[in-house]
Amino acid sequence: MADLLSTGVSGLLAAQVGLSTTGHNVSNANTDGYSRQQVSFAARAPQAEGRYYVGTGVDTQAVQRAYSQYLNTALWSASSSKGRADAYQGLTDQLNNQLSGSSNLQASLDTFFGAVQDLANAPADASAREVLLARSGALASTFRALSGQFGSLDGQVQRQLTDTVASINSDSAAIAKLNERIRASTGAQPADLLDQRDALIRKLSGEVGISVATQNDGTLGVFVGNGQALVSGTQSFELGTAPNTYDATRLEIVDKGTGAVLSGRIGGGTLGALLDFRSNVLDPAQNQLGRAALALADAFNAQHAQGVDLNGQLGGEFFSVTGPVVQAASGNAGSATLSAGIDDLGALGSQDYTLSYDGTAWSLKDGSGAAVVMTGTGTAGDPFKAAGLDLTLGGGAANAGDSFRIQPTRNAAGSMTVAITDPNRIAAAVPLLGSAAGTNSGTAGVGALTVADGSDPNLFTPADIVFSSPTTYSIDGGPAQAFTAGTPIVHNGWSVTLDGAPANGDSFAIKPNANARGDNANALKLGAVADLGVLDGGATSVGRAYGQLVGQVGSAGALADDAAKTQGSVYNQAMAAQQSVSGVNMDEEAANLVRYQQAYQASAQIITAANTVFNALLGAFK
Repeated sequence: MADLLSTGVSGLLAAQVGLSTTGHNVSNANTDGYSRQQVSFAARAPQAEGRYYVGTGVDTQAVQRAYSQYLNTALWSASSSKGRADAYQGLTDQLNNQLSGSSNLQASLDTFFGAVQDLANAPADASAREVLLARSGALASTFRALSGQFGSLDGQVQRQLTDTVASINSDSAAIAKLNERIRASTGAQPADLLDQRDALIRKLSGEVGISVATQNDGTLGVFVGNGQALVSGTQSFELGTAPNTYDATRLEIVDKGTGAVLSGRIGGGTLGALLDFRSNVLDPAQNQLGRAALALADAFNAQHAQGVDLNGQLGGEFFSVTGPVVQAASGNAGSATLSAGIDDLGALGSQDYTLSYDGTAWSLKDGSGAAVVMTGTGTAGDPFKAAGLDLTLGGGAANAGDSFRIQPTRNAAGSMTVAITDPNRIAAAVPLLGSAAGTNSGTAGVGALTVADGSDPNLFTPADIVFSSPTTYSIDGGPAQAFTAGTPIVHNGWSVTLDGAPANGDSFAIKPNANARGDNANALKLGAVADLGVLDGGATSVGRAYGQLVGQVGSAGALADDAAKTQGSVYNQAMAAQQSVSGVNMDEEAANLVRYQQAYQASAQIITAANTVFNALLGAFK
């Protein structure tokens, strides 16, 4: 006959396990990453009693967590996307706030060109000149301030890269240790250790995009990038940071063991967001800001050089900015050097470039890796010309694999200053005046009169141009020269273009401006620089270049906001789906508590009944 006492004890022990598991679930209802645990029971093998079998009780088979690998994997993926989107949004918001904050460049540009217009209205007024000089300094300061804020944000990204890598390494090491404990466990898998490992993997996925592979021994392999291992079995592999090959102040993500650069292969999570933001938003914004500074300085300086100041001298450089920066790769084995200058501002883009030597020839690539066509041989007399740049090689010979990075505009805004300090040096007047004789019979008039060579000692010497025929002229009785309509006449450092057709006997006078103090002709042209097409082949003005920067950053911010909302929703849905399977339901646990409590009490009654029967049997034999 079946052992009634043993049957009751088995039920008592099973109910006790159920109560303990329910209590464990209730206690961890608010524990992040905890999966609800369930008890599995099975009837013991029955005992044969002639023509029938009698049950012998219950065994506790397992305590398992409610778990879905599919839902957990989906949650890890959503965590990675959300981590990236949130970090990216935070960074783009900071950049947008910098552009719209107290250092608003558009307001400074408007104020500056307003002061230029005020000077044009009163070119001899000392206060107007003082105000223009002050507004110029404020504009240069705004360029520098914005550049400095971008630089501070870049420094913040650098610090976050270091902190995130440290956190990734710590989490990877913890996962490897849990792998070791899980692999060492015997029998059923330890649910709480598995939950801890899953929680760490979810945290790690928010820091960097990962892929996870389950191994036969119960451990998990964690990989980043194109298969770079972070965790393999019970061993973890650290990421590190190292200086960029061209810029020692810029950090790249590397495999700490081999030193291989991984920056371009990492996506997802906070780390991916930091790298993407730096490459795709911050660097282009810094370059575009520098491009606007170069455009303003170049166009304003060129026009200022066409004027004359209150001292009767030609206008010199008004703004000063740094030109292209060249950085040699740290691994260069040759002794070649490279210098860069701006050849055509209108063709200058906002990208960085890399000039590389393969042992036979030099080649140029832009920031995306696309080849850029070059002309020239790279010598001082025949420099490489590409993308609006002049590139001149110097020093000794280059070795195969040597390379240089060129940043045409990156540092321009941060270096911008006002080159003059004396208000009287502002060149508001034109240095020369041209006029047609009243007796001329042709239709030609004096068009553009510009300074072609300010160093010519005869620049301010009066000159007369006399036409002996519609196609021939002489200057101050000199030899006859051929005239072609539309072609400038150049003499004594000036250049003049005639509008219309001259006739035989027509004459034109070029002479110094005798009323330079009250003249505003060059000031008016300086004011026109605000709308002058300087960049993109003459299609983009300084103001529009800044507008492009604002639009570019604003667009990135709007996309980041949308992505953050979308990925937040996706993450919440993934979490809800995972919790619907693994989360602790307090109502269900309350019901389980009552069920196991009643089972425990009933099993105790079976034991009592077994004891009563046993005592009765003993009493029958007295």
